[in-house]
Amino acid sequence: MDDTVLRLEIRGAVQGVGYRWSMVEAARRLGVRGWVRNRRDGSVEAIVAGEAEAVAQIVAWARRGPPAAAVAALASFPADGSFDDFVLQPTV
Repeated sequence: MDDTVLRLEIRGAVQGVGYRWSMVEAARRLGVRGWVRNRRDGSVEAIVAGEAEAVAQIVAWARRGPPAAAVAALASFPADGSFDDFVLQPTV
């Protein structure tokens, strides 16, 4: 079965609130692979890969984030890639 792979752009109050760490925990719990990072414009970017249902669940999680976050918008785009785990990437 082929993985679903998406690139997510998350905007709002999503930096300095534990968003990335919480996303790593949620993704690993769901069996999703990929990465998450802050962007200098204040957004968070992620690549999520895995079974379609697991990817749908992490996207739903990303729309709300951890309790301290206030997600204003989430955009998703088809992406490519193969990943072994879900990890933090440096800010770009």
